[in-house]
Amino acid sequence: MVIQRSHNRWVAIFTLLIAFMLSALPIPEWVQWGWPEWVLLVFIYWVIALPHRFGLGWAFMLGLLLDLLQGNYLGVNALAMVVVTFFAMLMYRRLRMYRSWQQAFVVFFLVAIYQCISYWSQGIGSNASSGLWFLLPAPISGLLWLWLFVVLRGVRRAFKVA
Repeated sequence: MVIQRSHNRWVAIFTLLIAFMLSALPIPEWVQWGWPEWVLLVFIYWVIALPHRFGLGWAFMLGLLLDLLQGNYLGVNALAMVVVTFFAMLMYRRLRMYRSWQQAFVVFFLVAIYQCISYWSQGIGSNASSGLWFLLPAPISGLLWLWLFVVLRGVRRAFKVA
């Protein structure tokens, strides 16, 4: 009889739960424009680190949960997360080889794609404001990636998440 290990998947789920809590923090309106996309950043890390465990199905479910949490139209974040996850899964081997600042640059573009899809989807049903302020979380998330990657890699190695 072969006993299977759990591979500590609960650690990844716990980090995603923390990301959801950071996304739900009550913050002033002027900070909301630049608030990083916590759930997307943590999920991008897990897609790059464990692409065989986290994929498009997870992205869709997390996007729906994020829609419910933020009160958006149902499916806006789900669509954006699936598209970004698809691109991350296409380049995960390359991303692993990049240095951290190069990864941050790619994450900047992935978050920008996410923001554009979300902004476009929300703009269909309502009057959207003009300007490019909706892209402000992209550079902030890219800079935050440098720190977040080191922290999540340390957590993954400490708990031997496979």
